[in-house]
Order: sequence, then structure tokens, then C-alpha cells
Amino acid sequence: MATATPAIRLEENVTRFVSQPRQMLINGKWVNAASGKTFPSYNPSTGEVLAQVAEGDREDINRAVAAARAAFESGPWPKMTPSERGRLIWKLADLIEKHTDEFAQLESLDNGKPFAIARIADVPGTVDMFRYMAGWATKVEGNTIPISAFGAKYLAYTLREPVGVVGQIIPWNFPLMMASWKLGPALATGCTVVLKPAEQTPLSALRLGELIQEAGIPDGVVNIVPGYGETAGAALAAHPNVDKVAFTGSTEVGKLIVQAASGNLKKVSLELGGKSPNVIFQDADIEGAIPGSAMAIFFNHGQCCCAGSRLYVEEKAFDKVVDGVSQLASKIRLGSGLEPTTDMGPLVSQEQLTRVCGYLEAG
Repeated sequence: MATATPAIRLEENVTRFVSQPRQMLINGKWVNAASGKTFPSYNPSTGEVLAQVAEGDREDINRAVAAARAAFESGPWPKMTPSERGRLIWKLADLIEKHTDEFAQLESLDNGKPFAIARIADVPGTVDMFRYMAGWATKVEGNTIPISAFGAKYLAYTLREPVGVVGQIIPWNFPLMMASWKLGPALATGCTVVLKPAEQTPLSALRLGELIQEAGIPDGVVNIVPGYGETAGAALAAHPNVDKVAFTGSTEVGKLIVQAASGNLKKVSLELGGKSPNVIFQDADIEGAIPGSAMAIFFNHGQCCCAGSRLYVEEKAFDKVVDGVSQLASKIRLGSGLEPTTDMGPLVSQEQLTRVCGYLEAG
């Protein structure tokens, strides 16, 4: 892994944030795990511990789900108009934008991605998602359906209502942006949430929790419980008072979540792993296709749900494309995510490094 000394000066808020043990957010309060356990969050550029984070387990999930249920059924959230919800979500987007550099540095520290990329992609994408969903809050509509039956005419209508308490489990490749993809739609429609960030990258989600409070979103509407998938994630997926679970991650874990969700037939949304093919024919714009194919596999260190991990090239263009991609690969500058010259930081964890190197050895 890269061990370059970071060249970008950390924001004071970032230094403060990583210097203190991080708690979990339950019912508007920052609390320790019921067990008192913590786990380390590592800087993949150096292998050093960034921060100690509260390790959520079944009891913490129980507390978070109870808080989300109470907020959904009897708190101020269900009494708000869609317009009021939309304004709070928009305010959250403004706060994130105000702290752009801070979030970009947290993403770089925790995930390893270049600060410059996080600053122009991850954080603005997060802001845009919350603003987009803020606009949707007032546009969730039903239908009026004319029906003729037994010689009479009737009107039937449909009404779209929030599903309830949503359990959300997000991955480590785009931690902040994935949180927005999950939280934005749920909040816009009036649901309440228990969010479990990936154990490899919990910090930006926890900082987001502070801004959720600052934006004025009521206590219990968003609860954030860091922890491991086998414990906190499994408990969330199987919880009988969770009405829906949304998961982004591996196919293997997705199968387990479907099984766990069957207890109360909760709704399930899954975004799972894939092997995305790029196809280039000889009559394509080869000069454009070469950098496009390189970016498809090398962006975010290849750690993308839709990474172009298979490249099919028509035989007559094959040598030119392979040579072009190889040349671009040879120019990629590796280093710490906080080095201004870095094009590609380290993989997110030693586990991922071992996995990828295993593919190379097997090949």
C-alpha cells in the first residue's frame, strides 16, 4: 500500500473529528454501543488507525429501530407537510456543500480515494442527490381511476404512503454518496431510517449525522449504527419492526438479506455486484473509446459497482485498444489520497488488496 506523507493540510474539523472516539446516533443522541465495544477505522494509505468507532450489535439495532418506529408513528416527522420535509432535506444539502473540503478529506482518509476526486465527484454528487430528492417530496402522487361495474360508475383512487422504518446498509466504495442515495428517497417520502455504514468507512456517515441534526431533521428520523455486517447488518435485515431493507454490496450478502427479510415479508431493494462489459467495434471512435475504457476500470481504483471489468474488442481494433489502455495505465500515479499528484490511491483495506492480488495470482 502507498505510504506517502499527506501533503494536503487537514481541516481543523477533520482533525477534531478523527481525534475523538466516534459514537453512534440513536434517537438524536450520540451514544456508545450497548456492549461498550469499539472497532478501528483505518487509513488505507498508511495502515494506521484513524479513529475508534462504536461497534453496534443486535441491542443497538433494537434501540435504533425503536427510535425510528416512534419517530415514524408519533414524532413530528409524520405531521410535517411534504414541503416542510423538502426544505429540511435541501438545508442538509446546503450544509454538506458548505463542508465540501471536510467531507472530501474524510472520504480520502477513510476510503483512500484521491481528495481531488472526492471533492469534484463524491461530495457534489451527494449534494445534488439530496437537492433532487428534496424536490420530489412534494411530487409523490396517487392516481384517480374511473371504474364501471354493475351498471354504475365509480372512481377508485390510489394513495402513496411512506413504507415505514427503512433499514439501509451501504458499502465502502462511495461511502458518503451511497448514504445520500439511500437516505434521500426515504426522507423525501416520509420514512424513518436506521443506516448501517460499512465497517471499513464509517466516518463520513457519522459526520453526516451531525449535519442531519444541525439541519433540524427531528430526533429518531435518522439513526446511524456502525458495526459489522455479520452482527449489526444481520440484525437490521431480520428485524421484525423494519418495514423495508435496502442494501448495496455483494451478491453473496444480498442473498442472505433476502432470506433474513422473509420473517415479516419486508420489502427489499438490492444493488449487487456485477461484471460490466465494455464492447468496442472497429468502426467506433477508438481514440475516445480507449480513455473511456481505461476510466471505466481504473476510476475509484476499480472499486465501482459498474466498473468495466470486461473489455471486448473487435479483432481488427484489438491491438490498438490494448496498447492504448496499457499506455494510460502505465501513467497512473499511485499514492496517498491526500497527495495532490495522486491519480489512484490504495485499495480500501488489506482484505481487498489480498483479494485482488489473489485474482492476479490465479491468472
